[in-house]
Amino acid sequence: MRKLSGQDAAFLYGETPNWHLHVSGLMVVDAAAAPEGWSFERFREILISRIPEVPQLRWRYVDVPFGIDRPSWVEDPDMDPDFHIRRVALPKPGGERELGEVVGRLVSYKLDRSKPLWEAWCIEGLEGGRVAILQKMHHAIIDGVSGAGLAEVLLDMEPTPRVSSTELRDEISADRIPSQGEMFFRGLVHSAVRTPVRSFRFINQSVRQVASAVPVLRGDHHVSLPLTAPRTVFNIDPTPRRQFATARVELARVKAVKDACGVKLNDVVLSLCSSALRRYLLDHDGLPAATLIASCPVSLRTEDDETVGNNLGSMFASLASDIDDPLERLMTIHESTKSAKEMHRAMAAHQIMGLTETTPPGLISLAARMYTSAGLASRTPPAASVVISNVPGPPFQLYLAGGPLEALYPMGPLLMGMSLNMTVFSIMESLDFGIMSCPDVVPEPDSIASAIPEALDELQDAL
Repeated sequence: MRKLSGQDAAFLYGETPNWHLHVSGLMVVDAAAAPEGWSFERFREILISRIPEVPQLRWRYVDVPFGIDRPSWVEDPDMDPDFHIRRVALPKPGGERELGEVVGRLVSYKLDRSKPLWEAWCIEGLEGGRVAILQKMHHAIIDGVSGAGLAEVLLDMEPTPRVSSTELRDEISADRIPSQGEMFFRGLVHSAVRTPVRSFRFINQSVRQVASAVPVLRGDHHVSLPLTAPRTVFNIDPTPRRQFATARVELARVKAVKDACGVKLNDVVLSLCSSALRRYLLDHDGLPAATLIASCPVSLRTEDDETVGNNLGSMFASLASDIDDPLERLMTIHESTKSAKEMHRAMAAHQIMGLTETTPPGLISLAARMYTSAGLASRTPPAASVVISNVPGPPFQLYLAGGPLEALYPMGPLLMGMSLNMTVFSIMESLDFGIMSCPDVVPEPDSIASAIPEALDELQDAL
C-alpha cells in the first residue's frame, strides 16, 4: 500500500457534486496521416501495452472510515482496461463546436471511485479525418508536470509505435486489501501520534513565513494577495455542467514579444489571457474598476523528483485588466509576477508542510460540502478571479498509434467560486490553450478562446 500525501488526499476528499477534481487532456491526432492506418483497436492495444509503465493507472484507493486519516493506494487485481478505454463519435460536421460540446459533457461526469481513477475516450468523426483522445485522471494522482510526463509515456517519437515487452498481469503486485477495521485502527493510531506533532510544526512554519513575507510586502512593488480580487461573473460556484473551448497561437510569435519587451514567456501568456478576459467582461458590461487577479499553480518539484501525485504551490499575480494599453498591461503583469515570485520564495524558504498535512481528510470533505451547500462562494471574497496554469511540454513532433499529434489541450478543474479555468500547454511549435467553464455561469467560452489570437495580434501591432 502507498499512503496518499496530504495534498493528494485533499484533492480526493475535496470533491463535491459540483467540484469535479479530475484533470483532463485532449489530444488531436491526424489519423489520415498514419502510415499503416489508424483504428480504435490499434490505439486500445497500444494503451494497454503501456499500462505497466504507468503504475497510477492500476491504483485504486482504500478509504479510512470516517476520514480520520489519509487513504492508501493499492494495486487493483481485478482491473479491466476495457472499462477505462471507451469510444464515442461526434455529430456532423465534426467541427470545433461539436468537439467542445462532447468534451464538455464527458468531463462533466465524475470518475468511478470503485475503479482506478482514469478514463481514455477515443472521439471519432472529426472533420479532416482526425480523431481526438480525451484522457481523464483524478488530480489525486497527477499534477501538470507529472501529467506532461505521462503524455510522453503514452506517445511515441516515431510513427511506428514502440513495443512493450511486459505483460500487464506480470507487473501487478499481489497487494492484500486490508479490511475497514484494519484501516480504521491504523488511521486512529497514525492520527493520534502524528497530528499533534505536525500541527506544532505547521504553526511554527506559519509564524516564520509571515515574518519572512513582511519585507516583501513593505517593498517598492505591489504584491497581489489571495482574497483581494474583485467579484466578477466568473466568481460564482459552478454547477456540475462543463463546457470546453480551445485556442492556439504560434510559440515563435509569443517568444518574439517576450524578447522585444524583456519579459518572461509566462508574462506574455498571462497578458493574452488578461486581454481575452477583459474583452469578455467588456462585452458583458462586467469589467470591474480593480484589476483581476490570477491564481497560478507553481510546481515545487526538483529536477530529480519523479514521485507520483502532486507537489504544487500557488502564486497570485495581477492581470492588469484595468489598463487599456496592451503593452502597458504586459509590463504591469511582468512587475506583478516578479513580486509574486519574491513572495513565493520568501514563503517557500520555511515551507515544511502544507495545511493539508495536518487536517484530517474527513474534515476537508465536510468543509468543501459546507462551502458549496451554504453558497459561501457568493458571500465570501473570491480566492482569485481565475486559475491560469502554464505547463511546458516537449518541443518535438509526437505520434499516437502512428498518427501525428496535432495539438494537446489541457483542462483544469473548477472549484472555490471560480467557474473558469485557463490552462496552457506548450508543445512542438505552439501554445495550446484549454478553456474550461461552467456554461450556467460563463457561457460561450469559445468567445474567450477566439480573443486570444487577437490579443497576440494586438500586442505585435503595438510593438
